[in-house]
Amino acid sequence: MERGVVTHRMPCGLQTLRCNHLLLHSKNLRKPRHLSCKATSDRVDRRGVLLSGAAAAIGLATQHSNSAIAAPIRPPDLGNCRPIQHDNLNCCPPYCPTTEIVDFRPPSDSSLRKRRAAHRLVNDQEYLCKYELAVARMKALPDSDPRSFSQQWRVHCAYCEGAYPQVGFPDREIQIHGGWLFFPWHRLYLYFHERILGKLIGDDNFALPFWNWDAREGMTLPAIYTNEHSLLYDKKRNPMHEPPVTVDLDYVCCDDDPTLPREELIEKNLKIMYRQMVSNTKTKELFFGKPTWESSAPRRAIDPVFFAHHGNVDRMWNIWKTCLPTPNTDLTCPDWLDASFLFYDEEARLVRVRVRDCLDTTALGYTYEDVHLEWLQARPCVADGDPERAHGLADDLFPRTLDNETVRAEVKRKKTSRSPKKEEVLVIEEIEIANCQRCVKFDVFVNAPKGLTDTTAAQCVGSVVLTPHAKRGSMKTEARFLHQRPAASHPC
Repeated sequence: MERGVVTHRMPCGLQTLRCNHLLLHSKNLRKPRHLSCKATSDRVDRRGVLLSGAAAAIGLATQHSNSAIAAPIRPPDLGNCRPIQHDNLNCCPPYCPTTEIVDFRPPSDSSLRKRRAAHRLVNDQEYLCKYELAVARMKALPDSDPRSFSQQWRVHCAYCEGAYPQVGFPDREIQIHGGWLFFPWHRLYLYFHERILGKLIGDDNFALPFWNWDAREGMTLPAIYTNEHSLLYDKKRNPMHEPPVTVDLDYVCCDDDPTLPREELIEKNLKIMYRQMVSNTKTKELFFGKPTWESSAPRRAIDPVFFAHHGNVDRMWNIWKTCLPTPNTDLTCPDWLDASFLFYDEEARLVRVRVRDCLDTTALGYTYEDVHLEWLQARPCVADGDPERAHGLADDLFPRTLDNETVRAEVKRKKTSRSPKKEEVLVIEEIEIANCQRCVKFDVFVNAPKGLTDTTAAQCVGSVVLTPHAKRGSMKTEARFLHQRPAASHPC
Protein backbone atom coordinates (compact mmCIF):
# COMPACT_ATOMS: atom_id res chain seq x y z
CA MET A 1 0.00 0.00 0.00
CA GLU A 2 1.37 3.41 -0.92
CA ARG A 3 2.01 5.85 1.88
CA GLY A 4 -0.69 8.48 2.17
CA VAL A 5 -3.28 6.49 0.24
CA VAL A 6 -6.59 6.25 2.12
CA THR A 7 -8.34 2.93 1.70
CA HIS A 8 -12.00 2.16 2.35
CA ARG A 9 -11.80 -0.40 5.14
CA MET A 10 -14.54 -2.70 6.29
CA PRO A 11 -15.46 -2.14 9.95
CA CYS A 12 -14.87 -4.76 12.60
CA GLY A 13 -18.09 -6.54 13.48
CA LEU A 14 -18.72 -9.64 15.53
CA GLN A 15 -20.05 -13.07 14.80
CA THR A 16 -22.80 -14.27 17.10
CA LEU A 17 -22.06 -17.62 18.72
CA ARG A 18 -22.82 -20.06 21.37
CA CYS A 19 -23.69 -23.97 20.63
CA ASN A 20 -23.46 -28.63 21.98
CA HIS A 21 -20.76 -31.48 23.25
CA LEU A 22 -17.12 -32.00 21.84
CA LEU A 23 -14.04 -34.00 23.07
CA LEU A 24 -10.25 -33.75 22.53
CA HIS A 25 -7.62 -36.28 23.49
CA SER A 26 -3.81 -36.30 23.70
CA LYS A 27 -1.52 -38.72 25.54
CA ASN A 28 1.13 -36.09 26.14
CA LEU A 29 2.19 -32.65 25.02
CA ARG A 30 4.35 -33.96 22.19
CA LYS A 31 1.67 -36.02 20.48
CA PRO A 32 -1.28 -34.96 18.32
CA ARG A 33 -4.56 -33.94 19.92
CA HIS A 34 -7.70 -35.98 19.38
CA LEU A 35 -11.01 -34.22 18.81
CA SER A 36 -14.34 -35.70 19.93
CA CYS A 37 -17.81 -34.25 19.46
CA LYS A 38 -20.83 -35.26 21.51
CA ALA A 39 -24.25 -33.77 22.19
CA THR A 40 -25.29 -35.00 25.62
CA SER A 41 -29.01 -34.23 25.66
CA ASP A 42 -31.63 -35.92 23.50
CA ARG A 43 -33.64 -32.70 23.73
CA VAL A 44 -31.07 -30.89 21.59
CA ASP A 45 -31.27 -30.87 17.79
CA ARG A 46 -27.79 -32.15 16.87
CA ARG A 47 -28.67 -32.74 13.23
CA GLY A 48 -28.59 -28.98 12.74
CA VAL A 49 -24.89 -28.81 13.63
CA LEU A 50 -22.36 -29.43 10.87
CA LEU A 51 -18.60 -29.36 11.40
CA SER A 52 -16.94 -28.91 8.02
CA GLY A 53 -13.75 -27.84 6.30
CA ALA A 54 -10.74 -27.68 8.59
CA ALA A 55 -12.73 -28.88 11.56
CA ALA A 56 -10.04 -28.37 14.19
CA ALA A 57 -6.51 -27.12 14.61
CA ILE A 58 -4.15 -26.41 17.47
CA GLY A 59 -1.84 -23.42 17.42
CA LEU A 60 -0.28 -20.78 19.62
CA ALA A 61 -2.31 -17.82 20.79
CA THR A 62 -1.24 -14.57 19.18
CA GLN A 63 -2.53 -11.02 19.05
CA HIS A 64 -4.82 -10.32 16.07
CA SER A 65 -4.02 -7.20 14.09
CA ASN A 66 -5.73 -6.71 10.75
CA SER A 67 -5.66 -2.94 10.57
CA ALA A 68 -4.92 -3.04 6.86
CA ILE A 69 -8.31 -4.57 6.10
CA ALA A 70 -10.52 -3.52 8.99
CA ALA A 71 -11.74 -0.41 10.76
CA PRO A 72 -13.63 0.28 14.00
CA ILE A 73 -17.38 -0.22 13.99
CA ARG A 74 -19.03 3.18 13.52
CA PRO A 75 -22.27 4.30 15.19
CA PRO A 76 -25.31 3.14 13.25
CA ASP A 77 -27.52 5.41 11.20
CA LEU A 78 -30.61 5.36 13.44
CA GLY A 79 -32.71 6.45 10.49
CA ASN A 80 -31.76 3.25 8.69
CA CYS A 81 -33.09 0.83 11.31
CA ARG A 82 -34.71 -2.23 9.74
CA PRO A 83 -37.65 -4.07 11.38
CA ILE A 84 -36.86 -7.68 12.23
CA GLN A 85 -38.67 -10.23 10.08
CA HIS A 86 -40.02 -12.13 13.06
CA ASP A 87 -43.67 -11.79 14.13
CA ASN A 88 -43.64 -8.22 12.76
CA LEU A 89 -41.19 -7.28 15.51
CA ASN A 90 -40.10 -3.64 15.43
CA CYS A 91 -36.93 -3.06 17.45
CA CYS A 92 -36.31 0.44 16.11
CA PRO A 93 -36.16 3.20 18.77
CA PRO A 94 -37.63 6.66 18.03
CA TYR A 95 -35.40 8.91 15.98
CA CYS A 96 -35.57 12.39 14.47
CA PRO A 97 -33.07 13.20 11.67
CA THR A 98 -32.42 16.64 13.16
CA THR A 99 -31.38 15.20 16.54
CA GLU A 100 -27.94 16.49 17.53
CA ILE A 101 -25.36 13.87 18.47
CA VAL A 102 -23.03 14.81 21.33
CA ASP A 103 -19.80 13.10 22.35
CA PHE A 104 -19.69 11.28 25.67
CA ARG A 105 -18.20 12.92 28.73
CA PRO A 106 -17.65 11.02 32.00
CA PRO A 107 -19.80 12.11 34.96
CA SER A 108 -18.35 15.06 36.86
CA ASP A 109 -19.60 14.06 40.33
CA SER A 110 -16.88 12.54 42.50
CA SER A 111 -18.95 10.03 44.51
CA LEU A 112 -19.09 6.38 43.42
CA ARG A 113 -22.38 4.54 43.08
CA LYS A 114 -22.08 1.05 44.57
CA ARG A 115 -23.85 -1.82 42.84
CA ARG A 116 -24.87 -4.38 45.45
CA ALA A 117 -25.65 -8.11 45.29
CA ALA A 118 -29.40 -8.51 44.69
CA HIS A 119 -29.84 -11.42 47.11
CA ARG A 120 -28.66 -9.15 49.95
CA LEU A 121 -31.29 -6.48 49.26
CA VAL A 122 -34.45 -8.37 50.18
CA ASN A 123 -34.75 -6.59 53.54
CA ASP A 124 -33.59 -3.16 52.36
CA GLN A 125 -37.01 -1.60 51.94
CA GLU A 126 -35.64 1.90 51.36
CA TYR A 127 -33.63 0.73 48.37
CA LEU A 128 -36.45 -1.42 46.98
CA CYS A 129 -38.88 1.49 47.19
CA LYS A 130 -36.44 3.67 45.25
CA TYR A 131 -35.85 1.01 42.60
CA GLU A 132 -39.55 0.28 42.12
CA LEU A 133 -40.34 4.00 41.96
CA ALA A 134 -37.65 4.52 39.31
CA VAL A 135 -39.02 1.64 37.22
CA ALA A 136 -42.58 2.95 37.64
CA ARG A 137 -41.58 6.38 36.39
CA MET A 138 -39.64 4.90 33.49
CA LYS A 139 -42.67 2.82 32.49
CA ALA A 140 -44.89 5.89 32.78
CA LEU A 141 -42.89 7.78 30.16
CA PRO A 142 -44.54 7.93 26.72
CA ASP A 143 -43.23 5.52 24.11
CA SER A 144 -41.97 8.50 22.12
CA ASP A 145 -39.48 9.25 24.93
CA PRO A 146 -36.20 7.39 24.22
CA ARG A 147 -35.74 6.92 27.98
CA SER A 148 -38.99 4.97 28.40
CA PHE A 149 -38.92 1.34 29.51
CA SER A 150 -40.21 0.10 26.15
CA GLN A 151 -37.54 2.04 24.30
CA GLN A 152 -34.82 0.72 26.61
CA TRP A 153 -35.83 -2.73 25.41
CA ARG A 154 -35.72 -1.62 21.78
CA VAL A 155 -32.17 -0.30 22.12
CA HIS A 156 -30.96 -3.77 23.06
CA CYS A 157 -33.16 -5.53 20.53
CA ALA A 158 -31.96 -3.37 17.63
CA TYR A 159 -28.28 -3.86 18.38
CA CYS A 160 -28.50 -7.58 19.09
CA GLU A 161 -30.96 -8.71 16.42
CA GLY A 162 -29.28 -7.06 13.44
CA ALA A 163 -31.66 -4.13 12.90
CA TYR A 164 -28.77 -1.79 12.05
CA PRO A 165 -26.64 -2.30 8.93
CA GLN A 166 -23.02 -1.25 9.22
CA VAL A 167 -22.48 2.24 7.82
CA GLY A 168 -21.01 1.86 4.34
CA PHE A 169 -21.72 -1.88 4.24
CA PRO A 170 -25.52 -2.35 3.94
CA ASP A 171 -25.25 -6.12 3.53
CA ARG A 172 -23.58 -6.49 6.94
CA GLU A 173 -25.33 -5.91 10.24
CA ILE A 174 -24.04 -4.61 13.55
CA GLN A 175 -24.02 -7.47 16.06
CA ILE A 176 -22.97 -6.97 19.68
CA HIS A 177 -23.22 -10.59 20.84
CA GLY A 178 -20.61 -13.30 20.54
CA GLY A 179 -17.41 -11.30 20.26
CA TRP A 180 -15.29 -8.43 21.49
CA LEU A 181 -18.06 -5.78 21.53
CA PHE A 182 -20.16 -7.78 23.99
CA PHE A 183 -18.60 -6.57 27.25
CA PRO A 184 -18.20 -2.85 26.42
CA TRP A 185 -21.59 -2.46 24.72
CA HIS A 186 -23.48 -4.02 27.61
CA ARG A 187 -21.48 -2.00 30.15
CA LEU A 188 -22.55 1.19 28.40
CA TYR A 189 -26.12 -0.03 28.00
CA LEU A 190 -26.42 -0.61 31.76
CA TYR A 191 -24.60 2.66 32.51
CA PHE A 192 -27.14 4.78 30.63
CA HIS A 193 -30.09 2.74 31.91
CA GLU A 194 -28.87 3.25 35.49
CA ARG A 195 -28.34 6.98 34.97
CA ILE A 196 -31.86 7.37 33.59
CA LEU A 197 -33.39 5.56 36.57
CA GLY A 198 -31.46 7.77 38.98
CA LYS A 199 -32.52 10.92 37.15
CA LEU A 200 -36.19 9.94 37.29
CA ILE A 201 -36.13 9.76 41.10
CA GLY A 202 -33.67 12.60 41.64
CA ASP A 203 -30.96 10.35 43.11
CA ASP A 204 -27.52 10.63 41.52
CA ASN A 205 -26.28 7.83 43.79
CA PHE A 206 -28.83 5.24 42.63
CA ALA A 207 -27.17 2.02 41.44
CA LEU A 208 -28.56 -1.13 39.86
CA PRO A 209 -28.20 -4.41 41.76
CA PHE A 210 -26.32 -7.36 40.29
CA TRP A 211 -27.43 -10.98 40.30
CA ASN A 212 -24.56 -12.70 42.13
CA TRP A 213 -25.04 -16.08 40.38
CA ASP A 214 -21.35 -16.95 40.79
CA ALA A 215 -21.76 -17.21 44.60
CA ARG A 216 -23.56 -20.12 46.29
CA GLU A 217 -25.90 -17.70 48.11
CA GLY A 218 -26.88 -16.09 44.81
CA MET A 219 -27.49 -19.18 42.68
CA THR A 220 -31.25 -18.80 42.77
CA LEU A 221 -33.34 -16.02 41.27
CA PRO A 222 -33.07 -13.10 43.75
CA ALA A 223 -36.19 -12.74 45.89
CA ILE A 224 -36.61 -9.05 45.00
CA TYR A 225 -37.68 -10.16 41.49
CA THR A 226 -40.18 -12.83 42.57
CA ASN A 227 -42.91 -10.69 44.20
CA GLU A 228 -45.86 -10.78 41.80
CA HIS A 229 -47.04 -7.40 43.09
CA SER A 230 -43.71 -5.70 42.42
CA LEU A 231 -42.74 -3.78 39.28
CA LEU A 232 -39.55 -5.84 39.29
CA TYR A 233 -41.61 -8.95 38.47
CA ASP A 234 -42.15 -10.11 34.89
CA LYS A 235 -45.20 -12.32 34.40
CA LYS A 236 -43.74 -13.69 31.15
CA ARG A 237 -40.72 -15.09 32.96
CA ASN A 238 -40.41 -18.89 32.87
CA PRO A 239 -41.92 -20.15 36.17
CA MET A 240 -39.52 -23.13 36.04
CA HIS A 241 -36.74 -20.70 37.00
CA GLU A 242 -38.38 -19.39 40.17
CA PRO A 243 -36.89 -20.22 43.60
CA PRO A 244 -35.95 -22.67 44.98
CA VAL A 245 -34.61 -23.76 41.56
CA THR A 246 -30.82 -23.47 41.47
CA VAL A 247 -29.07 -21.91 38.49
CA ASP A 248 -27.22 -24.39 36.26
CA LEU A 249 -24.24 -22.63 34.69
CA ASP A 250 -23.73 -25.63 32.39
CA TYR A 251 -26.91 -24.92 30.44
CA VAL A 252 -27.97 -27.75 28.10
CA CYS A 253 -30.90 -26.15 26.25
CA CYS A 254 -33.54 -27.52 28.60
CA ASP A 255 -34.91 -26.75 32.06
CA ASP A 256 -32.71 -27.51 35.03
CA ASP A 257 -32.44 -31.16 36.12
CA PRO A 258 -34.40 -31.36 39.40
CA THR A 259 -32.76 -34.71 40.25
CA LEU A 260 -29.34 -33.18 40.88
CA PRO A 261 -29.06 -32.20 44.57
CA ARG A 262 -28.61 -28.49 45.17
CA GLU A 263 -25.20 -28.85 46.84
CA GLU A 264 -23.87 -30.93 43.95
CA LEU A 265 -25.14 -28.38 41.45
CA ILE A 266 -23.52 -25.55 43.42
CA GLU A 267 -20.16 -27.34 43.46
CA LYS A 268 -20.53 -27.96 39.73
CA ASN A 269 -21.28 -24.27 39.14
CA LEU A 270 -18.21 -23.18 41.12
CA LYS A 271 -15.97 -25.39 38.97
CA ILE A 272 -17.60 -24.07 35.82
CA MET A 273 -16.86 -20.53 37.05
CA TYR A 274 -13.20 -21.41 37.62
CA ARG A 275 -12.90 -22.83 34.12
CA GLN A 276 -14.66 -19.89 32.50
CA MET A 277 -12.86 -17.16 34.43
CA VAL A 278 -9.40 -18.63 35.16
CA SER A 279 -8.53 -21.61 32.96
CA ASN A 280 -10.06 -20.39 29.72
CA THR A 281 -9.28 -16.66 29.78
CA LYS A 282 -5.51 -16.46 29.88
CA THR A 283 -5.39 -14.44 26.68
CA LYS A 284 -7.33 -11.28 25.89
CA GLU A 285 -8.76 -12.82 22.75
CA LEU A 286 -10.21 -15.78 24.66
CA PHE A 287 -11.88 -13.47 27.18
CA PHE A 288 -13.29 -10.82 24.86
CA GLY A 289 -13.95 -12.98 21.81
CA LYS A 290 -12.55 -13.07 18.31
CA PRO A 291 -13.17 -10.09 16.00
CA THR A 292 -14.32 -10.84 12.48
CA TRP A 293 -14.96 -8.60 9.53
CA GLU A 294 -18.54 -9.48 8.79
CA SER A 295 -21.57 -9.52 10.98
CA SER A 296 -23.46 -12.46 11.75
CA ALA A 297 -36.68 -14.95 20.35
CA PRO A 298 -35.45 -11.25 20.94
CA ARG A 299 -33.38 -10.91 24.13
CA ARG A 300 -35.40 -10.31 27.28
CA ALA A 301 -34.24 -6.77 28.11
CA ILE A 302 -37.84 -6.04 29.12
CA ASP A 303 -37.44 -8.06 32.36
CA PRO A 304 -35.75 -6.08 35.18
CA VAL A 305 -33.75 -9.17 36.17
CA PHE A 306 -32.03 -8.91 32.77
CA PHE A 307 -30.16 -5.84 34.01
CA ALA A 308 -29.13 -7.62 37.22
CA HIS A 309 -27.81 -10.55 35.19
CA HIS A 310 -25.77 -8.29 32.93
CA GLY A 311 -24.60 -6.37 35.97
CA ASN A 312 -22.86 -9.54 37.12
CA VAL A 313 -21.47 -10.13 33.63
CA ASP A 314 -20.02 -6.62 33.76
CA ARG A 315 -18.63 -7.38 37.21
CA MET A 316 -16.83 -10.41 35.71
CA TRP A 317 -14.92 -8.03 33.44
CA ASN A 318 -13.70 -6.12 36.49
CA ILE A 319 -12.79 -9.35 38.30
CA TRP A 320 -10.87 -10.62 35.28
CA LYS A 321 -8.71 -7.49 35.37
CA THR A 322 -8.18 -7.12 39.12
CA CYS A 323 -8.89 -10.25 41.18
CA LEU A 324 -7.46 -13.28 39.39
CA PRO A 325 -4.12 -14.91 40.31
CA THR A 326 -2.60 -13.27 37.23
CA PRO A 327 -4.18 -9.83 36.59
CA ASN A 328 -5.19 -9.11 33.00
CA THR A 329 -5.37 -6.01 30.86
CA ASP A 330 -7.77 -4.84 28.17
CA LEU A 331 -7.18 -5.09 24.46
CA THR A 332 -5.11 -2.31 22.92
CA CYS A 333 -6.26 -2.74 19.32
CA PRO A 334 -7.54 0.62 17.96
CA ASP A 335 -10.29 -1.20 16.07
CA TRP A 336 -11.69 -2.25 19.45
CA LEU A 337 -10.93 0.92 21.41
CA ASP A 338 -12.44 3.21 18.78
CA ALA A 339 -15.57 1.16 18.06
CA SER A 340 -18.48 3.48 18.85
CA PHE A 341 -22.21 3.35 19.57
CA LEU A 342 -25.17 5.66 20.15
CA PHE A 343 -27.22 5.79 23.36
CA TYR A 344 -29.75 8.21 24.81
CA ASP A 345 -28.68 9.58 28.19
CA GLU A 346 -30.69 10.71 31.24
CA GLU A 347 -31.40 14.06 29.55
CA ALA A 348 -32.70 12.30 26.39
CA ARG A 349 -29.64 13.49 24.47
CA LEU A 350 -28.22 11.24 21.78
CA VAL A 351 -24.66 10.40 22.85
CA ARG A 352 -21.81 8.97 20.80
CA VAL A 353 -19.55 6.85 23.00
CA ARG A 354 -16.49 4.72 22.25
CA VAL A 355 -15.24 1.51 23.83
CA ARG A 356 -12.21 3.36 25.24
CA ASP A 357 -14.64 5.54 27.24
CA CYS A 358 -15.87 2.62 29.37
CA LEU A 359 -12.75 0.68 30.37
CA ASP A 360 -12.68 2.03 33.95
CA THR A 361 -15.88 1.71 35.99
CA THR A 362 -14.68 4.27 38.54
CA ALA A 363 -14.37 6.82 35.72
CA LEU A 364 -18.00 6.01 34.93
CA GLY A 365 -18.88 6.69 38.56
CA TYR A 366 -19.68 3.23 39.91
CA THR A 367 -18.12 0.24 41.62
CA TYR A 368 -19.24 -3.18 42.89
CA GLU A 369 -19.83 -4.49 46.37
CA ASP A 370 -17.04 -6.84 47.48
CA VAL A 371 -18.26 -10.45 47.51
CA HIS A 372 -16.21 -13.54 48.38
CA LEU A 373 -15.05 -15.39 45.24
CA GLU A 374 -15.38 -18.99 46.39
CA TRP A 375 -14.93 -20.27 42.85
CA LEU A 376 -11.30 -19.14 42.81
CA GLN A 377 -10.58 -22.23 44.94
CA ALA A 378 -12.74 -24.61 42.85
CA ARG A 379 -10.17 -25.77 40.30
CA PRO A 380 -11.45 -28.80 38.36
CA CYS A 381 -9.57 -32.07 38.80
CA VAL A 382 -8.55 -34.69 36.23
CA ALA A 383 -10.94 -37.62 35.79
CA ASP A 384 -9.36 -41.08 36.01
CA GLY A 385 -8.70 -43.19 32.93
CA ASP A 386 -6.53 -43.27 29.84
CA PRO A 387 -7.56 -41.21 26.81
CA GLU A 388 -9.76 -43.13 24.41
CA ARG A 389 -8.41 -43.83 20.93
CA ALA A 390 -9.44 -41.40 18.19
CA HIS A 391 -11.59 -42.49 15.25
CA GLY A 392 -9.12 -40.98 12.79
CA LEU A 393 -7.62 -37.71 11.62
CA ALA A 394 -9.83 -34.64 11.73
CA ASP A 395 -9.21 -34.01 8.02
CA ASP A 396 -10.64 -37.45 7.24
CA LEU A 397 -13.63 -37.34 9.62
CA PHE A 398 -15.01 -33.94 8.70
CA PRO A 399 -17.31 -32.48 7.46
CA ARG A 400 -19.71 -34.30 9.74
CA THR A 401 -23.12 -33.67 11.24
CA LEU A 402 -23.31 -34.16 15.00
CA ASP A 403 -25.72 -36.87 16.16
CA ASN A 404 -26.07 -39.05 19.26
CA GLU A 405 -22.62 -40.62 19.05
CA THR A 406 -19.35 -39.12 20.21
CA VAL A 407 -16.93 -38.14 17.45
CA ARG A 408 -13.22 -38.40 18.32
CA ALA A 409 -10.60 -37.04 15.96
CA GLU A 410 -6.83 -36.68 16.05
CA VAL A 411 -5.74 -33.10 15.49
CA LYS A 412 -2.27 -32.39 14.16
CA ARG A 413 -0.36 -29.79 16.13
CA LYS A 414 1.47 -26.95 14.46
CA LYS A 415 4.12 -26.96 17.18
CA THR A 416 5.02 -29.54 19.82
CA SER A 417 6.74 -27.05 22.13
CA ARG A 418 6.26 -23.42 23.02
CA SER A 419 7.56 -20.77 25.37
CA PRO A 420 5.88 -20.43 28.78
CA LYS A 421 4.56 -17.03 27.68
CA LYS A 422 2.40 -18.55 24.95
CA GLU A 423 -0.77 -20.56 25.34
CA GLU A 424 -1.91 -23.46 23.16
CA VAL A 425 -5.37 -22.87 21.74
CA LEU A 426 -7.71 -25.34 20.07
CA VAL A 427 -9.69 -23.83 17.19
CA ILE A 428 -12.82 -25.52 15.85
CA GLU A 429 -13.58 -23.94 12.50
CA GLU A 430 -16.60 -23.80 10.23
CA ILE A 431 -19.27 -24.78 12.73
CA GLU A 432 -22.50 -24.49 10.77
CA ILE A 433 -25.84 -24.10 12.54
CA ALA A 434 -28.76 -24.91 10.24
CA ASN A 435 -31.46 -23.14 12.25
CA CYS A 436 -30.61 -20.14 14.43
CA GLN A 437 -34.02 -20.34 16.12
CA ARG A 438 -33.08 -23.62 17.84
CA CYS A 439 -30.91 -24.06 20.91
CA VAL A 440 -27.70 -25.96 20.16
CA LYS A 441 -24.91 -27.09 22.52
CA PHE A 442 -21.83 -29.30 22.47
CA ASP A 443 -18.93 -29.71 24.91
CA VAL A 444 -15.24 -29.95 24.11
CA PHE A 445 -12.81 -32.29 25.90
CA VAL A 446 -9.07 -32.95 25.61
CA ASN A 447 -7.64 -36.37 26.53
CA ALA A 448 -10.97 -37.64 27.84
CA PRO A 449 -11.29 -41.31 28.88
CA LYS A 450 -14.09 -43.37 27.41
CA GLY A 451 -17.57 -42.35 28.53
CA LEU A 452 -16.54 -39.06 30.19
CA THR A 453 -19.28 -36.43 29.92
CA ASP A 454 -18.68 -34.59 33.19
CA THR A 455 -18.13 -30.96 32.25
CA THR A 456 -16.52 -30.23 35.63
CA ALA A 457 -13.57 -32.53 34.84
CA ALA A 458 -10.31 -30.85 33.89
CA GLN A 459 -10.39 -32.62 30.52
CA CYS A 460 -13.40 -30.48 29.55
CA VAL A 461 -12.03 -27.30 28.00
CA GLY A 462 -15.38 -25.64 27.36
CA SER A 463 -18.68 -25.66 25.53
CA VAL A 464 -20.21 -24.14 22.43
CA VAL A 465 -23.75 -22.87 22.96
CA LEU A 466 -26.07 -21.10 20.55
CA THR A 467 -29.19 -19.68 22.16
CA PRO A 468 -32.23 -19.11 19.90
CA HIS A 469 -32.30 -15.95 17.78
CA ALA A 470 -35.31 -14.15 16.38
CA LYS A 471 -33.90 -14.18 12.87
CA ARG A 472 -34.41 -17.24 10.71
CA GLY A 473 -31.70 -18.98 8.74
CA SER A 474 -28.34 -20.60 9.26
CA MET A 475 -25.00 -19.31 10.49
CA LYS A 476 -21.34 -20.28 10.50
CA THR A 477 -18.88 -19.63 13.28
CA GLU A 478 -15.83 -20.99 15.07
CA ALA A 479 -14.85 -21.63 18.68
CA ARG A 480 -11.55 -21.37 20.56
CA PHE A 481 -10.48 -23.21 23.70
CA LEU A 482 -7.35 -23.01 25.81
CA HIS A 483 -5.51 -26.31 26.22
CA GLN A 484 -4.05 -26.59 29.73
CA ARG A 485 -0.63 -28.07 30.39
CA PRO A 486 -0.72 -31.18 32.63
CA ALA A 487 0.77 -29.19 35.52
CA ALA A 488 -2.18 -26.82 35.39
CA SER A 489 -4.58 -29.59 36.45
CA HIS A 490 -4.55 -31.93 39.41
CA PRO A 491 -6.01 -35.40 40.05
CA CYS A 492 -9.15 -35.83 42.10
